Amino acid sequence: MITQIKGRIVEKNPTNVVVDCNGLGYLLNISLNTYAALPADENVLLYTHLTIREDAHILYGFSNKTEREIFRLLISVSGVGPSIARTMLSSMSSEEIQQAIASENVKLIQSVKGIGAKTAQRVIIDLKEKILKTFDIDEVSFAENNTNKEEALSALEVLGFARKQSDKIVAGILKESPSATVEELIKKALKNL
Repeated sequence: MITQIKGRIVEKNPTNVVVDCNGLGYLLNISLNTYAALPADENVLLYTHLTIREDAHILYGFSNKTEREIFRLLISVSGVGPSIARTMLSSMSSEEIQQAIASENVKLIQSVKGIGAKTAQRVIIDLKEKILKTFDIDEVSFAENNTNKEEALSALEVLGFARKQSDKIVAGILKESPSATVEELIKKALKNL
């Protein structure tokens, strides 16, 4: 029904934002990634998804269409509601979620608060084909990078670095050079940690 809202930010919090659109204020629930992407100036365009429940009409806002599409795919899975989908989008970027599903990384999906082993497996089973088709992802490249990434993260963990911090840095390195070996990943990560 409501697909996007363009207006002036009146209120901004990590979990929601109020956008004034011609005198009408819309409360949109947002992820931390959308919060980080909100512009410094007050004018904003957010893509939306409207959830209608028996007791409420809830608007969710997204900084880009990809994040909204991932949200819609996630809530289509049995056991994943809008709040868990938003938590997932706050914990990981849209690209990280796509990679986790494409490479069948149950551990990473399960690391999101509110998602158990069965739900994580259901997310992968229900969405893998859709993710591969919708976002035109090459399944082989993710599987290969994922093993290199996992090995590098394990090595960094043994060296005493926090996995969450290491994960972000290694993911950044893989974006720049997707074919990096485990050794290259570790060396580059150590320079940035």
